[in-house]
Amino acid sequence: MNDNVLGLPASMRVFERGWLSSNNVLFIEEDGDSALVDTGYLIHAPQTLALVEHALGGRTLGRVINTHLHSDHCGGNAALQARYGCSTAIPAAEADKVRRWDEEALSYRATGQQCERFTFDRTIDCGDVLALGGMQWQALAAPGHDPHSLIFYCAEEKILISADALWRNGFGVIFPELEGESGFAEARATLALIDTLDVRLVIPGHGAPFTDVKPALARAFSRLDFLQGDPVRNAENAVKVMLKFLLLERQQFTLAALPAMFEANPVIEGARRRFLARTPAELADWAVQSLVRAGAARREGGLLLNADL
Repeated sequence: MNDNVLGLPASMRVFERGWLSSNNVLFIEEDGDSALVDTGYLIHAPQTLALVEHALGGRTLGRVINTHLHSDHCGGNAALQARYGCSTAIPAAEADKVRRWDEEALSYRATGQQCERFTFDRTIDCGDVLALGGMQWQALAAPGHDPHSLIFYCAEEKILISADALWRNGFGVIFPELEGESGFAEARATLALIDTLDVRLVIPGHGAPFTDVKPALARAFSRLDFLQGDPVRNAENAVKVMLKFLLLERQQFTLAALPAMFEANPVIEGARRRFLARTPAELADWAVQSLVRAGAARREGGLLLNADL
């Protein structure tokens, strides 16, 4: 879907990236204050730089803004800072973690994902209004998938940058529930908040932008009901998502190595211990079968290979 079909303002570009890297939203300014919302995953940083440079057409990038700090949304921050010397704004609740570069608190160690260290210049709180592309965007709290996530809403254009709070067919894994913390209630409140907004276009963190907002919300509420009805479902979903993400990054694993890898991954092992009455080997076998059945992976000999859906 191109930007003209989306009815985007002339100052906006959307880079749809897939699932290893989050989508990026570029706001082009003539005064050198162009801004990029979310920057993708670390190994895609060269592609992110190329996309931004091409779209800017010789302009400079003044700002990076992150909806939240999962590795697939901020993995290009360091490369963009090095290339453009741009300022960076992050959710206020994450400031101390980034200042200390606490990879445990930032989830990178727990998920086994990469993120090059970056700095920040300012923080964003719920209720702040950002000037982007000649428009006013309100920052709204969107806990659930991530406790500190923000979404950005432009009332004038009726556009919502929804990060991982709302996709066309669901939302991101409710990670707090995997750690025994509340997440379902917060995700429901976030969806209810979005439902109060007058939105004609949603730019999600992953997947194509969409205009069928009410049906998407209905699907999201239904999926949340399903997951909340039995927390095992949320844990199983998280395990599948984690394995698929690692496959997207590394492209293949030996099947024999998966049980040990599962046991060494704190998110997967925590979900297994709290919710899933299976050994690491049983869980790995279940996850492999699930991805293969869905067409998201394939077996060849003793290997599990990534498969593009």
